[in-house]
Amino acid sequence: MKVRITIFGVVVIALVVAIFTFNSRNQRNQSTPTTSTQQKSSTSVKSANSGKTLIVYFSRREAASSIYKDKPLPVGNTKRIADMIAKKTGGTEYEIVPVKSYPRDFKTTSEVAQRELDDNARPKIKNPLPDVSDYNTVFVGAPVWWGDYPMVVHTFLDAVDLNGKNVVPFATSEGSGLGNFDSVLTNQYPNAKVLEGHFERGKDVADRRSSVESDVNEWLNGLGY
Repeated sequence: MKVRITIFGVVVIALVVAIFTFNSRNQRNQSTPTTSTQQKSSTSVKSANSGKTLIVYFSRREAASSIYKDKPLPVGNTKRIADMIAKKTGGTEYEIVPVKSYPRDFKTTSEVAQRELDDNARPKIKNPLPDVSDYNTVFVGAPVWWGDYPMVVHTFLDAVDLNGKNVVPFATSEGSGLGNFDSVLTNQYPNAKVLEGHFERGKDVADRRSSVESDVNEWLNGLGY
């Protein structure tokens, strides 16, 4: 009788050990693919400061010094930020120039921008598109219009493939921050790595250029430049 009890106990212990071993292996097998995928996604895009950099921007050439004045600037505010980025990174600039220029005054431009947004328009770009294949990091900047990129920038985004690259938004606005720039780039390029963006108030760009450039450089330092 004692022998039978002993054998039964050994069998039970063996079954428990077998079940525990199977579960442990199963859990490890289930966790391995997730870890591998996470590592792959985190290393699939090179760091921002490696490879070539492209700075794409749209800046109103007819821009006023502020939304309350109609005095044109010699250089648009977003163009100034693009110049600062190019100076720090050594990158190449590409300006998005629409076939049809936007109005000079703010009110009329705002009305045109709202209409284009409502229509999901794609205004034509005048200058030839750049070959983006050689670039590892692409900055995409513009003024914030109705919380979004100007629709002519969407024309550009639809025409190029930035998947597999670092993509960085930047903006000028009078209080809208980056608008929805981050989400636009994330949705447009699901296989790109969207890095931390930056915005400056348009008035500050015009009136406090040295201070703004210091802010821009600090931001770029954080990206690895």
